Amino acid sequence: MSAQPGEVDLPPLSARSVVLSLLLGTHPPELPVKELVRAVEPFGVGGSTLRAALSRMVAAGDLRRADAVYRLSDRLLARQRRQDEAVEARTRAWDGDWEMVVITATGRGPAERADLRTRLTALRLAELREGVWLRPANLSRSLPDDLEQVAQSYTARPARPAHELAAQLWPLDTWAATARSLLAHVAEAHRPADRFTAFAAVVRHLLADPVLPPELLPEDWPGATLRAAYAAFQGEITRSIGTESIGS
Repeated sequence: MSAQPGEVDLPPLSARSVVLSLLLGTHPPELPVKELVRAVEPFGVGGSTLRAALSRMVAAGDLRRADAVYRLSDRLLARQRRQDEAVEARTRAWDGDWEMVVITATGRGPAERADLRTRLTALRLAELREGVWLRPANLSRSLPDDLEQVAQSYTARPARPAHELAAQLWPLDTWAATARSLLAHVAEAHRPADRFTAFAAVVRHLLADPVLPPELLPEDWPGATLRAAYAAFQGEITRSIGTESIGS
């Protein structure tokens, strides 16, 4: 996703990205090969290309195969849960409290630090300063138990105005501008491959939504509109392949 307001980056579809997108949106995340052949055809992926991609994905640990049915691996099941939460984030009323996570572990290598940053970002926390992560306590979720090995968590009430703090922690104007550009793009996308590519970008962008309390959001925040557009697209794909739920 482009970081520039008003711009979107829509990478071309590959057979792998189409298969992963279909399975990440399917509940349960499995499809027989005959359904996959039919589902990927509108995106210009032929049967031989699909089978080659499936073999590579099984070898890479992306998929598991049982008879002629392909299913997401455990690693990608975790990604599916994050995607589902991005589309339907569970929130609660905000009373002014903030979550604060302070990194206490030392002596970690660059790879470990990068992995921890990725995990904390996926939890929709933002870094105030090195080792100090915050967000409003409005999400209905708990922090992973194993996080206690490297960090301590607290409930805080910063003295600084909440609007100012939120604006420092997240690029809200940039996120909103890109969301509006995506909405305009999907409205103009009519071919199946174009819509699929556009909504794959929509999901990636929703993963970066901080899901702040309404009180801290700018006016005309497009998060709910973007989620509604994606939900409508899910319905289109569900009807087209006859599964319970599909996404990108």
